[in-house]
Amino acid sequence: MNIVNIKNSFNAPVYHEKTVSSTMDVLRRLASEDAPHGTVIAADFQTEGRGRIRGRVWEMERGESLPFSVLLRYPRAEDIPSALTLRSGLAVSLAIEDFAESFYGDHFDGMIKWPNDIMINGKKAAGILCEANDGDVFLGIGINVAQKDFPEHLRNKATSILLSINKEQITENKEQITKNKEQLKVSREQMIASDLRFLLLEKILFRLYNELETEAGNDWQIRLEQRLFKKDEQVVFAEGAADSGKIVSGRLAGISERGELLILTNEGGDVRSFISGELRMNL
Repeated sequence: MNIVNIKNSFNAPVYHEKTVSSTMDVLRRLASEDAPHGTVIAADFQTEGRGRIRGRVWEMERGESLPFSVLLRYPRAEDIPSALTLRSGLAVSLAIEDFAESFYGDHFDGMIKWPNDIMINGKKAAGILCEANDGDVFLGIGINVAQKDFPEHLRNKATSILLSINKEQITENKEQITKNKEQLKVSREQMIASDLRFLLLEKILFRLYNELETEAGNDWQIRLEQRLFKKDEQVVFAEGAADSGKIVSGRLAGISERGELLILTNEGGDVRSFISGELRMNL
């Protein structure tokens, strides 16, 4: 594996592979070899990338996405920060905004769809998968960076950073942000992704460290609710497993300090909390 020369705020190595089965698989191997807290593995392409719900896969184009995983090591399971997936989503959304503003002078709000998606303009731009083994946390993150097209079944649901920012600004700045472009036999979008994906990763690691390791993250609940997707709107929620058939309707009231989703139900008018389930996109 190659080591990427970028700043990791966790002061741990950042590895890179062109193709992997999944970065989570590689990270588990690194953990078994005593990799330190904050170790990262990123890839250009995953052959078996998976989502939070069993059976779902992450579809991607080579070189146009940023799939990576971060190893977080805590002494005991009880020491794992509460609502880790949501807090990681907060870090990713902030970093994507930093990235877009720094390089393209564009601004948009990255919204967090409970429990693990980052939404831009109502479409999914990134997803997070969090798995734990005792005190070890395997945090998998996938970001659509430069895709300009998606499979038909995803076109109304997914977006990328490239599709969300000012394309005229990209065209004006591409000579400044692309090195040796005359030697690269790839598309403009791939060129941008190739040069800047690791700078995006650096920003994410900085934000993730701040949210999980410093006092700056203490008010995460307040800041997360400010960008909680569908907050104060009527929602339909599938409780528990994807095929459970348990449907709850009501107003999305917020999240608890433990990261539970809070819904003011239409039936009974009481606030219910949920630790698992999925927001339905269509009412």
